[in-house]
Amino acid sequence: DETLRDGLQSPSVTDPDVDKKLELLELMEQLGISCADIGLPGAGSRAKADVLAMAKAMSENNFKIKATCAARTKIEDIEPIADVVQKTGVPIEVYAFIGSSPIRLFAENWSVDTLRKHIEAAVSFGVKEGLDVCLVTEDTTRSRPDTLDSLFRLAIDLGVKRLCLCDTVGHATPEGITNLFDWTEGLLRSLNVDIKLDWHGHNDRGLGVSNSLHAIVAGADRVHGTALGIGERVGNAAMDQILLNLKLLGEWEPSVTMLRRYCEVAAEACNVDLAYNYPMAGRDAFRTATGVHAAAIIKAKRRNDDYLADRVYSGVPARMFGKEQEIEVGYMSGKSNVSYWLESHNIESDEDLLEAIFQAAKASKRILSESEIMEIVYQHQGSLRVADPHELA
Repeated sequence: DETLRDGLQSPSVTDPDVDKKLELLELMEQLGISCADIGLPGAGSRAKADVLAMAKAMSENNFKIKATCAARTKIEDIEPIADVVQKTGVPIEVYAFIGSSPIRLFAENWSVDTLRKHIEAAVSFGVKEGLDVCLVTEDTTRSRPDTLDSLFRLAIDLGVKRLCLCDTVGHATPEGITNLFDWTEGLLRSLNVDIKLDWHGHNDRGLGVSNSLHAIVAGADRVHGTALGIGERVGNAAMDQILLNLKLLGEWEPSVTMLRRYCEVAAEACNVDLAYNYPMAGRDAFRTATGVHAAAIIKAKRRNDDYLADRVYSGVPARMFGKEQEIEVGYMSGKSNVSYWLESHNIESDEDLLEAIFQAAKASKRILSESEIMEIVYQHQGSLRVADPHELA
């Protein structure tokens, strides 16, 4: 989970207070996420202090989730990680990154030899400090095979445990991911080494989540994501959507009941709006006011078949995430919407009341609010006949 590092590179988010970071870490733990990037302590004193606090909390609470930290391929970035490890006793994997694509080399006026020198110094220092190191080649998907071959062989010789293949600018397509993993796995077989492969994808073409799922099929041992897909430019692959899809595919055993809470806390902590139509966690994820859709859901509910009601017009079952299908009343509704709404609010109805609400809905340009419907009920009946008048008041 890259929320607390790569996700915070978005120009529009707020770096959360450490207590909110700890709350997010707790939710990651509950969701069964295997590891979390808890920051880049080389970025400054506040960053290091937050990383130290999170590492201590992980130790004190016996978290199963593993800690990782990002670092440039510079000794001064890895030193603070080693210091946190020494102070807390918490193992932290170092994700040491460096740009590797021709366009990046051209912009920086680097050569492949420049990259090799940085990698040799940083990885050697990390390994000497007893840290597990992953080499992160930024912009892997736009890098030359001969460059990657040179860098990967060097890193493996120096003792890295993982290689992270990155789609840093959201360039890749599924076919390209297959080719990249096939090529990398072929190189590892030729070297007869056991090196794990990560996939780190961004969402610039809108393919972040689908590419991550494809990377798993292609051979990734670990895929990266962020809550709500926050991150630089249009963001990273959305961790919540990755987990949602893995759960529905039967490939994720841990419970996902806290996944909505994870999204809500991330939105609050990072000062990000949670879009009304965001998958699973958005306000409209399980709401409908369309007559045909609502009618099918209502028929399933009247059969006391919650399983059917949850799926007849939804590819994502609401109850899996602590929600229910909601029937609203609006300009595209049928009378069954109105009847069900009144029934679910324990309001006695007759044909005149049903027709009055139905006509009001048809005359409106939007969904009727609860207060608007209750006003019609009040006008029609003169008083509210409901099971819980205090709540409605």
